[in-house]
Amino acid sequence: MGVASISGFRSTARIHLRITTANLNGIRSAAAKGFFDWLDQTAPDVLCAQETRAPVELIKAAEALNPSGWHGFHRAAASKGYSGVSIYTRRKPDAVLDEIGWAPFDNEGRYLELRFGDLSIVSLYLPSGSSGEARQVFKYETMARLAPILARWQRSRRRYVLCGDFNIVRSELDIRNWKSNQKNSGCLPAERAWLNARIGDDGWIDGFRALKPEAVEYTWWSNRGNARASDVGWRIDYQLLSRKLQGAARKVEIYRAQRFSDHAPQTLEIDA
Repeated sequence: MGVASISGFRSTARIHLRITTANLNGIRSAAAKGFFDWLDQTAPDVLCAQETRAPVELIKAAEALNPSGWHGFHRAAASKGYSGVSIYTRRKPDAVLDEIGWAPFDNEGRYLELRFGDLSIVSLYLPSGSSGEARQVFKYETMARLAPILARWQRSRRRYVLCGDFNIVRSELDIRNWKSNQKNSGCLPAERAWLNARIGDDGWIDGFRALKPEAVEYTWWSNRGNARASDVGWRIDYQLLSRKLQGAARKVEIYRAQRFSDHAPQTLEIDA
């Protein structure tokens, strides 16, 4: 069976895909810092973006946010300047989904799925609980709501690639200051147990760890102090593959040479 690019996708053919995920912390801000120029140079097949923080109408109307050769799909939050996810793809999808069926989550624009044959690519943005107790409660409820959905996706006949900011580290390898963050959102034992259960019990494959089991690399750094320059970071951005894509991961890279937001883009190459 041959390997084709996404532009030559057929349901019976294997395809080699380069998929980038990036929390942009504002799509207009990232664009002004050269993100779409970088995207054009690196030329992945699919970009999954989170925290776009812009209305869909504004994104569609801005030439700088609609680079040539891409099809852009977006789900914005009901509140302007908040959350939001996008997927840019070289090939038009067969279907677009943007709701999980729980209004508090859907209204924050945190899920977008494109379907290509039996392959689904998802841009997912889990909430942070760092701003206070109410948001941590919402984060836990989001985790509880997503667990059966992710399990159902695993049982389906579809193949899934989940890309996005989960706002959770998995282990000591994924955070510089492990001990001092045990009581902070994103590193709480219950959060880590939930994410590791999706990967361990449910069978989702952490694409980065599949290829770099012992690597210490981060995808997010606080804007406080000198965190990025000192590499005091967290790995909270993931590309998870469903069981049907076991062994599909080929190469992964976290790009740090340019700074587009407080997160770094990650690109995973798979043979799907």
